[in-house]
Amino acid sequence: MKRINILGTIALLSMLIAQTAMAQIGNPFIHDPSTIMECDGKYYTFGTGGGGLISEDGWTWDGGGVRPGGGAAPDAMKIGDRYLIVYGATGGGLGGRHNGTILTMWNKTLDPNSPDFEYTEAIEVASSDGDEDNDAIDPGLLMDPDGRLWCSYGTYFGNIRLVELDPKTGKRVKGNEALDIAIDCEATTMMYRDGWYYLLGTHGTCCDGANSTYNIVVGRSRNVTGPYVDNMGREMLKGGGKMVIKAGNRVTGPGHFGHIIIDEGVEKMSCHFEADFDQGGRSVLGIRPLLWEDGWPEAGEKFKEGTYEIESERRGYALELAVDFVRMQGGMRGFGRNNTEPVQPIESQKLSDVIDTWPKGNIGVRNGDYMFRPHQKWTITAAPDNSGYLGGPYYKIVIAGTERALAATADAEVITVPKFTGAPEQLWRIEQLIDGTYRIMPKEVPNSTEEYALISIGDSTPTLAKFDFNSDNSKWNFNDH
Repeated sequence: MKRINILGTIALLSMLIAQTAMAQIGNPFIHDPSTIMECDGKYYTFGTGGGGLISEDGWTWDGGGVRPGGGAAPDAMKIGDRYLIVYGATGGGLGGRHNGTILTMWNKTLDPNSPDFEYTEAIEVASSDGDEDNDAIDPGLLMDPDGRLWCSYGTYFGNIRLVELDPKTGKRVKGNEALDIAIDCEATTMMYRDGWYYLLGTHGTCCDGANSTYNIVVGRSRNVTGPYVDNMGREMLKGGGKMVIKAGNRVTGPGHFGHIIIDEGVEKMSCHFEADFDQGGRSVLGIRPLLWEDGWPEAGEKFKEGTYEIESERRGYALELAVDFVRMQGGMRGFGRNNTEPVQPIESQKLSDVIDTWPKGNIGVRNGDYMFRPHQKWTITAAPDNSGYLGGPYYKIVIAGTERALAATADAEVITVPKFTGAPEQLWRIEQLIDGTYRIMPKEVPNSTEEYALISIGDSTPTLAKFDFNSDNSKWNFNDH
């Protein structure tokens, strides 16, 4: 049995690599993307060179984001009802120089078609002169729990530095001195969780396509100013850092971490991959689940199409059709010590053995002991209409070998219908949670505006209700047997 979980075994990882990796669709081509921002129902990210991407649903991305000033490696944050953009004007060894400036600017909206779209004049908040042990480029933003705004910046050409900004103006706090907090990385950003500050940096070589060795590492501290230390006690000022994400699944060179909180227990990370082998080796936007283990973040995996047991975390029972159990031939075997009967394999029960015993119309679902029977095997594939949500497509879930589809009802229950039609109540959002389990949600519940998730209200009773990360009723696993 293999559980689809980033914390799984080498055998699982081999299986994942063998399957087709699912990238963002559309034209997700970008380098050094900022943290993804939501504005008026759309998603935005900005990259090196001044441009950016826009998505209606978080799955299909195309060009159209606008950021003046050019330069490199921006970051973005919503503060109140405005958006703060920070970027490096030069630096990074561009043109052989390491002198640069970090600039901030504001906008009321990120929608270039809005009448309120207008960036303020850029403000310099940090710089490097080309001689000092720092390169002012690749900024990242953090708003700490006390409402203080911080900006980290720097590359391999010296130390990573930290300065404090005024969250009302975007200017550097008067008299604030830059602090050195890391070496041997670049494209840093920070986040806060459960009393810890996390510094995430991009390690390795950049800008060499399929030969880039970028990966993302992390250290943490109880204080925003450090020292930042990895899981082995190594300070990031001495080159430490725990791995968060590296190459795999035909994409290489992950860099420029961004953190997105969707819901309690549902977090995602953004990055670029220096080269997507399936998209001509171009640099692309990546979005992955973010998992937490023992207080450390690491990247999860997009859900992979396949045939699975859908297992409730509540007790370990399997989601199944509510049909009569069809017994297999043969009873208890092997009690006789002197039994010389030849050992013969027993063939697994097949769909053709049981399908004629099932009702032809709608069939309910329940949870039951998993017996690798046809009424417990679900084939899950991306919806044919390419619809999606942030970081993933909607899926159709059908009994393996059939078109019998899992569907939500107007009574907020779950059933199966004889044929998949693509209706919204037959489309499902599957997201890995921070503990490695999964949330399963219908795209729509008929005649309702509520967002519901698949839950177990009893050991054997699945239904739809509000998602609760703190309850195992709301969590599911996908096992490949």
